[in-house]
Amino acid sequence: MVAAGQTEPHTVSLATSDESGLPDVRIVMLHGADETGWSFASHAGSRKGRHLSARPYAALCFYWPVLGRQVRVRGPVSAAPSKEAQGDLHARSTGALAAALTGRQSEILGSVEELTRASEAAWERARNEPEAPVASWTLYRLRPDEVEFFQGDAARRHVRLRYRSTGEEWTRELLWP
Repeated sequence: MVAAGQTEPHTVSLATSDESGLPDVRIVMLHGADETGWSFASHAGSRKGRHLSARPYAALCFYWPVLGRQVRVRGPVSAAPSKEAQGDLHARSTGALAAALTGRQSEILGSVEELTRASEAAWERARNEPEAPVASWTLYRLRPDEVEFFQGDAARRHVRLRYRSTGEEWTRELLWP
């Protein structure tokens, strides 16, 4: 991906819905994908954290315009154990830890100055305590029950290949564009 010129191929759109069923979408970083699911992280009290608590089902969409590709994934979401979430956080940069320590994601901010003060204090703590815990930091795993691969075509004959879980097996389907 990167060799083809696609910057930040690990960024992904995450779609959730609130307790009323209203949709929301934002860009997050994929932290990993393995047999346990597709992982991303956030504070449990953030908007996405509240959504996932109320409705633990989400969709991801990777879009790589340089290649004319996208991958869509959807399925149930669960939180990884806290120890694993803290390990994920501490494997990231000092800046990521500082941002997590700043906390209060999605809450109302009184002023830019308030953010500056909180951020400066968080950076100082992150530098001095690189293993500082952030209790609200949550590693989420989306376990796919459907994955679609889309390859664009200049003649508009796009190739869409969908895999759906049927329990122990996956069904492969070729879809019309």
